[in-house]
Amino acid sequence: MKNPTARPSALFVTCASLLIACSQTNTPQTSTTASPATSPSPGALPEGSPSGGSSNTISIGIGVAQTSNVALLGQEQVAGAKIAEKYFNDKGGVDGTRIKLVFQDTGGDEQGTINAFNTLINQDKVVGIVGPTLSQQAFSADPIADRAKIPVLGPSNTAKGIPQIGDYVARVSAPVAVVAPNAVKAALKQNPNIKKVAVFFAQNDAFSKSETETFQTTVKDMGLELATVQKFLTTDTDFQSQATNGINVKPDLIIISGLAADGGNLIKQLRELGYKGVIIGGNGLNTSNVFSVCKALCEGVLIAQAYSPEYQNEINKAFRDAYRAQFKKEPPQFSAQAFTGVQVFVESLKEINAKSKVSQKPLAELRTNLNQQLLSGKYDTPLGEISFTPEGEINQKEFYVAQIKMDADGNNGKFEFLK
Repeated sequence: MKNPTARPSALFVTCASLLIACSQTNTPQTSTTASPATSPSPGALPEGSPSGGSSNTISIGIGVAQTSNVALLGQEQVAGAKIAEKYFNDKGGVDGTRIKLVFQDTGGDEQGTINAFNTLINQDKVVGIVGPTLSQQAFSADPIADRAKIPVLGPSNTAKGIPQIGDYVARVSAPVAVVAPNAVKAALKQNPNIKKVAVFFAQNDAFSKSETETFQTTVKDMGLELATVQKFLTTDTDFQSQATNGINVKPDLIIISGLAADGGNLIKQLRELGYKGVIIGGNGLNTSNVFSVCKALCEGVLIAQAYSPEYQNEINKAFRDAYRAQFKKEPPQFSAQAFTGVQVFVESLKEINAKSKVSQKPLAELRTNLNQQLLSGKYDTPLGEISFTPEGEINQKEFYVAQIKMDADGNNGKFEFLK
């Protein structure tokens, strides 16, 4: 069990839940708000059944952002989860019992996430939840799951303090403090003459605020000058003032912590105003969806990665092949992490089933057993070999840095991993 003293205070969680969320709505990609079998079947088992309403399936919740500007990330998570569902069901599910993913759209704010989690827990009767997309949303919704004693695996919640929310909260996304400094090291390797740094961050997003703290500390620890810190909102589209202020200090390096839509527009406007130096994008820009925002001006942006499509193991090959066959491009980190979240639940359920049939366990008991099992296991995933600390923090060995390389037409591109 996690140490209760490591949890944030009630005041911290309450304050975190009041942080302003992303509210801008872009034209959403095609989304799925529920799997075909979300509603209980006519022959559903009694309440408390681990099947979540069907005698031949085990329901796992996927609570991620399918609408709002956060959908640029959430849709990638939906894709990874669906590939995992097919992959593990093709392999027999949980010893012959199929898994059923139940999707609920969190949107881009806290209230949408709270609603989605409550539906997954109380109506859909899932055994566990992979989600939400943003750390901002996790600080609001994860305490609800923790109180209900249902395990949550954060697929992209990298801000400081996530595993400390409660005993039933863990993450398959490495913390920003581990991943982000790699990008600064890569920038210095490309240009050892970097001295002056300008930092930009979205002040209304919990993850971006956590990430920028790591970046700013890294800059100072490496003996670089933090020349200016510029704030913006994830709902902003005009960054002329911040970009001009940043360029005026003549930085050798610019670091941006935001989301794909706002961060991509900021990159575009920095380049249009004449900035020619190195740009680092944070984890919120770690998606191919940013290509359509800054187009040719995305070229050269560095982004630290917790996943590489080129990682060599059997399950990553299967995941990569399935993703490429469906989407005709390399899988992104957010898809790989969502796949991994489903994998951890499935493999943990199989371990439980080997000792005592999950179909015979009351739902509350199974949720508790699942939480205990997943924290004790080791998993060979697309991210590499991972495990968890007793507190729910991921142990991961492999990390990378990629550079955006755009095609000649400026419409499409790829993440080219640096050696």
